[in-house]
Amino acid sequence: MNNTLTIQEAQTQVDQWIKTVGVRYFSELTNMTILTEEVGELARIMARTYGDQSFKKSDLGKDLA
Repeated sequence: MNNTLTIQEAQTQVDQWIKTVGVRYFSELTNMTILTEEVGELARIMARTYGDQSFKKSDLGKDLA
């Protein structure tokens, strides 16, 4: 039994979901700003975990999840 999807099959399923259940596709600007925000949050954690910055007391114990 092979349960893997090709990228094209996954894109088709997502497109069908958006057209039938979802509201609409986001604009390019919205997608870019959401991605930028998420990358910034990851960069902040990486800078404190592996770089020279230290965690604030309020951030101790937080993880990527």
